[in-house]
Amino acid sequence: MQRRVLHVIPSLAPRDGGPSTAIIGMCRALSDAGTATLIAATDADGPGRLDVPLGVVENFKGIPTAFFPRQASESFKWSRPLAAWLDAHVSEFDLVHVHAVFSHSSIAAGRSCRRHGVPYIVRPLGSLDPWSLGRHSLRKTVLMRLATRQLLSEASVIHYTSDEERRLAEQALPWLPRGVVVPLGIETAVFEGVSEPASSSERYVLAMSRLHEKKGLELLLGAFHDVVGEASGTGSQDGWRLLIAGEGDAAYVRQLRAVASEGAARDRIVFTGWVAGPERRRCLRGASLFVLPSHQENFGIAMVEAMACGVPPLVGPGVNLSAEIESAGAGWVVPLQRADWHASLRSAMADDEGRERRALNAREFAGQFRWPAVAARMRSMYGDVSSGKS
Repeated sequence: MQRRVLHVIPSLAPRDGGPSTAIIGMCRALSDAGTATLIAATDADGPGRLDVPLGVVENFKGIPTAFFPRQASESFKWSRPLAAWLDAHVSEFDLVHVHAVFSHSSIAAGRSCRRHGVPYIVRPLGSLDPWSLGRHSLRKTVLMRLATRQLLSEASVIHYTSDEERRLAEQALPWLPRGVVVPLGIETAVFEGVSEPASSSERYVLAMSRLHEKKGLELLLGAFHDVVGEASGTGSQDGWRLLIAGEGDAAYVRQLRAVASEGAARDRIVFTGWVAGPERRRCLRGASLFVLPSHQENFGIAMVEAMACGVPPLVGPGVNLSAEIESAGAGWVVPLQRADWHASLRSAMADDEGRERRALNAREFAGQFRWPAVAARMRSMYGDVSSGKS
């Protein structure tokens, strides 16, 4: 009998980055492997709304999806219609996969599952990391006491996407139920094109992510200004640019653009906005170096996609895959200090041989994250939950 799994997530807007991207690939891979999936989400798109039908199940990017109006709070995404739909329909599914923690959709899904005796899994999206728990801590403490602790403590399983995410969460909240590590995946098609060495006038460093303060982009901009300023007039790093691909809060993006315009590299920094589809792949494959100086990153889909294209990453230790990347010789891990990023950027940009060596290792490292293999592990986790082994 085909297992039916409901996925609940606050938003599917591209501007919300990895979680919105990952759930589509996840459900597509699960469907291909024989698991029936349906996504329930709000229509939130930052301060605006997605142009989608509401209250009905229709295909969204090839996946059966039901959208409901976000009625209040850009961060909490409160939606009474979504909560009512969950309470009416959750018993039609064998289990529910809840994506996010401090959101109304997650709390409502957990409450409905407990009311109707449906097992559920919570994927916290890195929100249980000590760094994340420390952001807006008063709000999170209140939510934890009111509803979120029950959501987590009565889950069948907590789904982490890396060993480090699990370690940090269980260190911060030792009462959490059993955790299972199943990584996210990337489409097999990403491996079909490999980054080719660019000419000296076309090389660029790529930062591709949601534009958010946790990504450490101010640090990156400062370090890139330092590299270009130091090299000015010497011919070193000629032609290198920094591409920042993504969207975020408008006020925050203005701050980033201001920082970008106030330094030696002001003419070499390009904000592309959000890129998707073929343009996203061209952007990844054309890069010579991928950068992710995040304070906290439980996985990093764009980073793994870049590695699949043969682009080595330079990351901060807050990226939960950083230790594995370093162990595989697939990139560089750099402390989140401007002087360290200045020195490491300068070295990596100048070291063609080192980038080529790490590029081969990066591509091999990324091979473990192809969606078909990841979906098999996820189906095994679902089987354990459905059979009561959790």
